[in-house]
Amino acid sequence: MEGTDLIQLTPRDFKSDQEVRWCPGCGNHAVMSAVQKALSELGIPREKFAFVSGIGCSSRFPYYMNTYGFHGIHGRAAAIATGVKIANPELSVWEITGDGDALAIGGNHFIHVIRRNVDINIILFNNEIYGLTKGQYSPTSGMGIVTKTSPFGTIEEPFSVGELVIGAKGKFFARTIDSNVALSTKIYQEAARHKGTAVIEVLQNCVIFNEGIHDTVGGKEVRDDRTIVLKHGEPMIFGRESDRGLILDGVKLRVVRLGDNGYTEKSLLVHDALESNPGIQYMLANMRHPEYPMALGIIRAVPGQTYEKALEEQIDGIRKISPVKCTDDLLNSGSVWKVE
Repeated sequence: MEGTDLIQLTPRDFKSDQEVRWCPGCGNHAVMSAVQKALSELGIPREKFAFVSGIGCSSRFPYYMNTYGFHGIHGRAAAIATGVKIANPELSVWEITGDGDALAIGGNHFIHVIRRNVDINIILFNNEIYGLTKGQYSPTSGMGIVTKTSPFGTIEEPFSVGELVIGAKGKFFARTIDSNVALSTKIYQEAARHKGTAVIEVLQNCVIFNEGIHDTVGGKEVRDDRTIVLKHGEPMIFGRESDRGLILDGVKLRVVRLGDNGYTEKSLLVHDALESNPGIQYMLANMRHPEYPMALGIIRAVPGQTYEKALEEQIDGIRKISPVKCTDDLLNSGSVWKVE
Protein backbone atom coordinates (compact mmCIF):
# COMPACT_ATOMS: atom_id res chain seq x y z
CA MET A 1 0.00 0.00 0.00
CA GLU A 2 1.86 3.04 -1.23
CA GLY A 3 1.12 6.53 -0.01
CA THR A 4 -0.66 8.97 -2.31
CA ASP A 5 -0.98 12.74 -2.39
CA LEU A 6 -4.69 12.34 -3.14
CA ILE A 7 -5.42 11.28 0.44
CA GLN A 8 -5.15 14.12 2.94
CA LEU A 9 -5.92 13.10 6.51
CA THR A 10 -5.28 14.58 9.93
CA PRO A 11 -4.89 12.93 13.34
CA ARG A 12 -8.43 14.06 14.16
CA ASP A 13 -9.74 11.89 11.31
CA PHE A 14 -8.60 8.82 13.25
CA LYS A 15 -10.34 9.78 16.50
CA SER A 16 -13.62 7.97 17.14
CA ASP A 17 -16.64 9.44 18.94
CA GLN A 18 -16.03 7.25 22.02
CA GLU A 19 -15.06 8.75 25.36
CA VAL A 20 -11.47 7.82 26.20
CA ARG A 21 -11.59 5.98 29.54
CA TRP A 22 -7.93 5.70 30.43
CA CYS A 23 -6.77 7.23 33.70
CA PRO A 24 -5.63 10.86 33.49
CA GLY A 25 -1.87 10.86 33.04
CA CYS A 26 -1.75 7.29 31.66
CA GLY A 27 0.91 6.80 29.02
CA ASN A 28 -1.67 5.27 26.69
CA HIS A 29 -2.92 8.75 25.75
CA ALA A 30 0.48 9.68 24.30
CA VAL A 31 0.77 6.36 22.46
CA MET A 32 -2.59 6.87 20.79
CA SER A 33 -1.71 10.45 19.81
CA ALA A 34 1.50 9.25 18.17
CA VAL A 35 -0.32 6.45 16.31
CA GLN A 36 -3.00 8.81 15.01
CA LYS A 37 -0.38 11.29 13.85
CA ALA A 38 1.67 8.54 12.18
CA LEU A 39 -1.31 7.06 10.34
CA SER A 40 -2.54 10.42 9.10
CA GLU A 41 0.78 10.98 7.28
CA LEU A 42 0.95 7.59 5.51
CA GLY A 43 -1.45 8.48 2.70
CA ILE A 44 -3.59 5.40 3.36
CA PRO A 45 -7.40 5.68 3.64
CA ARG A 46 -8.98 4.88 7.00
CA GLU A 47 -10.87 1.88 5.64
CA LYS A 48 -7.52 0.20 4.95
CA PHE A 49 -6.65 0.05 8.68
CA ALA A 50 -7.74 -2.58 11.19
CA PHE A 51 -6.88 -2.56 14.90
CA VAL A 52 -7.07 -5.79 16.89
CA SER A 53 -6.60 -6.10 20.64
CA GLY A 54 -6.75 -8.65 23.43
CA ILE A 55 -7.50 -7.84 27.07
CA GLY A 56 -5.98 -5.10 29.20
CA CYS A 57 -6.05 -1.33 29.56
CA SER A 58 -4.27 -0.91 26.21
CA SER A 59 -6.82 -3.21 24.55
CA ARG A 60 -9.48 -0.51 24.64
CA PHE A 61 -7.51 1.09 21.81
CA PRO A 62 -9.77 -0.06 18.91
CA TYR A 63 -12.76 1.77 20.42
CA TYR A 64 -10.92 5.07 20.20
CA MET A 65 -9.77 4.68 16.59
CA ASN A 66 -11.99 5.68 13.69
CA THR A 67 -10.95 2.58 11.73
CA TYR A 68 -11.99 -1.05 11.61
CA GLY A 69 -11.44 -2.68 14.98
CA PHE A 70 -11.81 -5.96 16.83
CA HIS A 71 -11.62 -6.37 20.61
CA GLY A 72 -10.57 -9.96 21.11
CA ILE A 73 -9.99 -12.19 24.12
CA HIS A 74 -7.04 -12.50 26.46
CA GLY A 75 -3.80 -13.35 24.68
CA ARG A 76 -5.39 -14.15 21.32
CA ALA A 77 -4.98 -10.88 19.45
CA ALA A 78 -2.06 -12.24 17.38
CA ALA A 79 -4.18 -15.15 16.14
CA ILE A 80 -7.08 -12.87 15.24
CA ALA A 81 -4.79 -10.35 13.54
CA THR A 82 -3.22 -13.17 11.52
CA GLY A 83 -6.65 -14.24 10.29
CA VAL A 84 -7.57 -10.67 9.38
CA LYS A 85 -4.37 -10.17 7.37
CA ILE A 86 -4.63 -13.48 5.52
CA ALA A 87 -8.30 -12.88 4.70
CA ASN A 88 -7.59 -9.36 3.41
CA PRO A 89 -3.88 -8.76 2.68
CA GLU A 90 -4.67 -5.20 1.57
CA LEU A 91 -5.39 -4.12 5.15
CA SER A 92 -2.77 -2.48 7.37
CA VAL A 93 -3.30 -4.57 10.51
CA TRP A 94 -2.25 -3.34 13.95
CA GLU A 95 -2.24 -5.48 17.08
CA ILE A 96 -2.50 -3.60 20.36
CA THR A 97 -1.35 -5.57 23.39
CA GLY A 98 0.29 -5.33 26.80
CA ASP A 99 3.13 -7.12 28.56
CA GLY A 100 0.67 -9.43 30.31
CA ASP A 101 -1.64 -10.01 27.35
CA ALA A 102 1.21 -10.71 24.91
CA LEU A 103 3.83 -12.45 27.02
CA ALA A 104 1.84 -14.49 29.56
CA ILE A 105 -1.37 -16.08 28.28
CA GLY A 106 -0.55 -14.91 24.74
CA GLY A 107 3.12 -15.90 24.74
CA ASN A 108 2.74 -18.80 22.34
CA HIS A 109 0.77 -16.75 19.80
CA PHE A 110 3.27 -13.90 20.17
CA ILE A 111 6.38 -15.88 19.26
CA HIS A 112 4.74 -17.78 16.40
CA VAL A 113 3.24 -14.77 14.62
CA ILE A 114 6.77 -13.34 14.69
CA ARG A 115 8.32 -16.60 13.46
CA ARG A 116 5.83 -16.76 10.58
CA ASN A 117 6.50 -13.10 9.69
CA VAL A 118 2.85 -12.19 9.15
CA ASP A 119 2.68 -8.62 7.86
CA ILE A 120 1.17 -7.00 10.95
CA ASN A 121 2.34 -4.31 13.36
CA ILE A 122 2.39 -5.15 17.07
CA ILE A 123 2.48 -2.30 19.59
CA LEU A 124 3.35 -3.83 22.95
CA PHE A 125 2.61 -1.52 25.89
CA ASN A 126 5.12 -2.45 28.60
CA ASN A 127 4.34 -0.99 32.02
CA GLU A 128 5.74 -4.05 33.83
CA ILE A 129 2.48 -4.64 35.70
CA TYR A 130 -1.08 -5.91 35.24
CA GLY A 131 -2.99 -2.64 35.31
CA LEU A 132 -6.53 -3.63 34.36
CA THR A 133 -6.69 -6.33 37.03
CA LYS A 134 -5.27 -3.98 39.65
CA GLY A 135 -1.56 -4.45 40.14
CA GLN A 136 -0.27 -8.01 39.86
CA TYR A 137 3.28 -8.63 38.63
CA SER A 138 3.70 -9.43 34.92
CA PRO A 139 6.26 -11.35 32.83
CA THR A 140 8.32 -8.14 32.46
CA SER A 141 8.23 -7.07 36.13
CA GLY A 142 11.71 -6.65 37.57
CA MET A 143 13.22 -9.12 39.99
CA GLY A 144 12.21 -8.34 43.57
CA ILE A 145 9.32 -6.00 42.78
CA VAL A 146 6.58 -5.98 45.44
CA THR A 147 3.05 -6.27 44.06
CA LYS A 148 -0.31 -7.66 45.17
CA THR A 149 0.71 -11.12 43.95
CA SER A 150 4.35 -10.84 45.07
CA PRO A 151 4.09 -9.26 48.56
CA PHE A 152 7.64 -10.37 49.41
CA GLY A 153 9.08 -9.51 46.00
CA THR A 154 9.17 -11.49 42.76
CA ILE A 155 11.67 -14.32 42.42
CA GLU A 156 11.30 -14.70 38.64
CA GLU A 157 13.60 -13.48 35.89
CA PRO A 158 11.67 -11.06 33.68
CA PHE A 159 11.34 -11.42 29.94
CA SER A 160 13.21 -9.04 27.65
CA VAL A 161 10.84 -8.17 24.80
CA GLY A 162 13.62 -7.58 22.30
CA GLU A 163 15.32 -10.85 23.25
CA LEU A 164 12.06 -12.74 22.65
CA VAL A 165 11.43 -11.05 19.30
CA ILE A 166 14.92 -11.66 17.94
CA GLY A 167 14.98 -15.19 19.34
CA ALA A 168 11.70 -15.91 17.53
CA LYS A 169 13.35 -14.97 14.20
CA GLY A 170 11.89 -11.46 14.29
CA LYS A 171 12.74 -9.18 11.40
CA PHE A 172 11.68 -5.84 12.93
CA PHE A 173 12.06 -4.69 16.52
CA ALA A 174 11.93 -1.15 17.83
CA ARG A 175 11.60 0.46 21.24
CA THR A 176 10.23 3.83 22.27
CA ILE A 177 8.88 5.54 25.36
CA ASP A 178 5.35 6.88 25.68
CA SER A 179 6.43 10.46 26.42
CA ASN A 180 8.55 10.73 23.26
CA VAL A 181 5.75 11.29 20.73
CA ALA A 182 8.07 12.46 17.95
CA LEU A 183 10.25 9.34 18.09
CA SER A 184 7.21 7.09 18.45
CA THR A 185 5.54 8.64 15.41
CA LYS A 186 8.58 7.95 13.22
CA ILE A 187 8.84 4.37 14.45
CA TYR A 188 5.15 3.64 13.79
CA GLN A 189 5.49 4.98 10.26
CA GLU A 190 8.53 2.81 9.56
CA ALA A 191 6.72 -0.19 11.04
CA ALA A 192 3.77 0.42 8.73
CA ARG A 193 6.09 0.46 5.71
CA HIS A 194 7.94 -2.69 6.76
CA LYS A 195 6.77 -5.91 5.10
CA GLY A 196 6.48 -8.50 7.84
CA THR A 197 5.87 -8.60 11.57
CA ALA A 198 6.96 -5.35 13.19
CA VAL A 199 7.12 -5.30 16.99
CA ILE A 200 7.33 -1.98 18.80
CA GLU A 201 7.88 -2.11 22.55
CA VAL A 202 6.58 1.02 24.26
CA LEU A 203 7.90 1.82 27.73
CA GLN A 204 4.57 2.97 29.13
CA ASN A 205 3.72 4.45 32.49
CA CYS A 206 0.84 3.20 34.67
CA VAL A 207 0.11 6.11 37.00
CA ILE A 208 -1.98 4.00 39.38
CA PHE A 209 -0.19 0.69 39.90
CA ASN A 210 3.40 1.26 38.69
CA GLU A 211 3.98 5.00 38.68
CA GLY A 212 7.41 6.04 37.42
CA ILE A 213 8.62 2.52 36.63
CA HIS A 214 10.64 3.79 33.65
CA ASP A 215 11.86 7.03 35.25
CA THR A 216 15.31 5.57 35.92
CA VAL A 217 15.96 5.72 32.17
CA GLY A 218 13.20 7.94 30.80
CA GLY A 219 12.96 10.67 33.42
CA LYS A 220 13.49 14.18 32.11
CA GLU A 221 16.66 14.75 34.15
CA VAL A 222 18.40 11.49 33.19
CA ARG A 223 17.09 10.33 29.80
CA ASP A 224 19.86 11.89 27.72
CA ASP A 225 22.52 10.04 29.70
CA ARG A 226 20.66 6.76 30.17
CA THR A 227 19.13 6.17 26.75
CA ILE A 228 20.53 6.04 23.24
CA VAL A 229 18.38 6.68 20.18
CA LEU A 230 19.71 4.42 17.45
CA LYS A 231 19.63 5.63 13.87
CA HIS A 232 20.56 3.39 10.96
CA GLY A 233 23.88 4.37 9.40
CA GLU A 234 24.87 6.72 12.23
CA PRO A 235 27.43 6.32 15.04
CA MET A 236 26.12 5.06 18.38
CA ILE A 237 26.57 8.26 20.37
CA PHE A 238 24.63 9.50 23.39
CA GLY A 239 24.79 11.70 26.49
CA ARG A 240 23.56 15.15 27.39
CA GLU A 241 26.75 16.53 25.83
CA SER A 242 26.91 13.83 23.11
CA ASP A 243 30.18 12.81 24.68
CA ARG A 244 29.73 9.04 25.06
CA GLY A 245 29.32 6.16 22.69
CA LEU A 246 29.44 2.42 22.14
CA ILE A 247 32.27 0.31 20.79
CA LEU A 248 32.69 -3.43 20.33
CA ASP A 249 35.30 -4.70 22.75
CA GLY A 250 35.94 -8.33 21.81
CA VAL A 251 32.50 -9.93 21.89
CA LYS A 252 30.89 -7.33 24.20
CA LEU A 253 29.63 -3.79 23.85
CA ARG A 254 31.41 -1.16 25.92
CA VAL A 255 30.60 2.44 26.76
CA VAL A 256 33.44 4.91 26.15
CA ARG A 257 33.80 8.64 26.66
CA LEU A 258 34.89 10.62 23.64
CA GLY A 259 38.30 12.16 24.16
CA ASP A 260 39.46 9.50 26.62
CA ASN A 261 42.27 7.26 25.35
CA GLY A 262 41.98 8.81 21.91
CA TYR A 263 38.38 7.77 21.30
CA THR A 264 36.60 9.88 18.66
CA GLU A 265 33.27 9.60 16.91
CA LYS A 266 35.01 7.52 14.23
CA SER A 267 35.87 4.96 16.90
CA LEU A 268 32.22 4.21 17.60
CA LEU A 269 30.02 1.47 16.22
CA VAL A 270 27.75 2.51 13.37
CA HIS A 271 24.21 1.22 13.76
CA ASP A 272 23.14 -1.26 11.07
CA ALA A 273 19.46 -2.12 11.49
CA LEU A 274 19.55 -4.02 8.18
CA GLU A 275 22.23 -6.53 9.22
CA SER A 276 20.77 -10.01 8.89
CA ASN A 277 23.06 -11.42 11.61
CA PRO A 278 21.27 -10.35 14.80
CA GLY A 279 24.28 -10.62 17.14
CA ILE A 280 24.91 -6.93 17.80
CA GLN A 281 21.20 -6.08 17.53
CA TYR A 282 20.53 -8.70 20.22
CA MET A 283 23.06 -7.05 22.53
CA LEU A 284 21.62 -3.61 21.82
CA ALA A 285 18.09 -4.79 22.63
CA ASN A 286 19.28 -6.18 25.98
CA MET A 287 21.29 -3.16 27.18
CA ARG A 288 20.20 -1.96 30.61
CA HIS A 289 21.14 0.83 33.02
CA PRO A 290 23.48 1.28 34.85
CA GLU A 291 26.09 -0.55 32.75
CA TYR A 292 24.61 0.63 29.46
CA PRO A 293 22.12 3.14 28.11
CA MET A 294 18.78 1.65 27.09
CA ALA A 295 18.41 1.50 23.31
CA LEU A 296 15.48 3.33 21.72
CA GLY A 297 14.63 3.59 18.04
CA ILE A 298 14.61 0.92 15.35
CA ILE A 299 17.02 -1.77 16.50
CA ARG A 300 16.36 -4.36 13.78
CA ALA A 301 14.64 -4.03 10.38
CA VAL A 302 15.60 -6.71 7.88
CA PRO A 303 13.59 -7.88 4.86
CA GLY A 304 12.02 -11.32 4.64
CA GLN A 305 9.18 -13.11 2.90
CA THR A 306 5.86 -12.64 4.62
CA TYR A 307 3.62 -15.52 5.63
CA GLU A 308 0.61 -14.38 3.61
CA LYS A 309 2.74 -13.87 0.47
CA ALA A 310 4.23 -17.37 0.79
CA LEU A 311 0.75 -18.80 1.37
CA GLU A 312 -0.63 -17.03 -1.69
CA GLU A 313 2.23 -18.30 -3.86
CA GLN A 314 1.76 -21.84 -2.58
CA ILE A 315 -1.97 -21.81 -3.33
CA ASP A 316 -1.39 -20.39 -6.82
CA GLY A 317 1.22 -23.06 -7.54
CA ILE A 318 -1.05 -25.89 -6.42
CA ARG A 319 -3.95 -24.55 -8.45
CA LYS A 320 -1.88 -24.69 -11.64
CA ILE A 321 -1.11 -28.38 -11.33
CA SER A 322 -4.14 -29.69 -9.43
CA PRO A 323 -6.94 -31.48 -11.32
CA VAL A 324 -9.35 -30.07 -8.74
CA LYS A 325 -10.50 -26.67 -9.97
CA CYS A 326 -13.80 -26.32 -8.09
CA THR A 327 -15.97 -27.96 -5.45
CA ASP A 328 -17.63 -30.26 -8.01
CA ASP A 329 -14.21 -31.53 -9.08
CA LEU A 330 -13.38 -32.30 -5.46
CA LEU A 331 -16.70 -34.08 -4.77
CA ASN A 332 -16.32 -36.22 -7.89
CA SER A 333 -12.66 -37.11 -7.34
CA GLY A 334 -11.34 -40.37 -5.85
CA SER A 335 -13.67 -43.25 -5.09
CA VAL A 336 -17.27 -42.16 -5.83
CA TRP A 337 -20.49 -44.05 -6.35
CA LYS A 338 -24.00 -43.26 -7.37
CA VAL A 339 -26.92 -44.01 -5.05
CA GLU A 340 -30.09 -45.07 -6.95
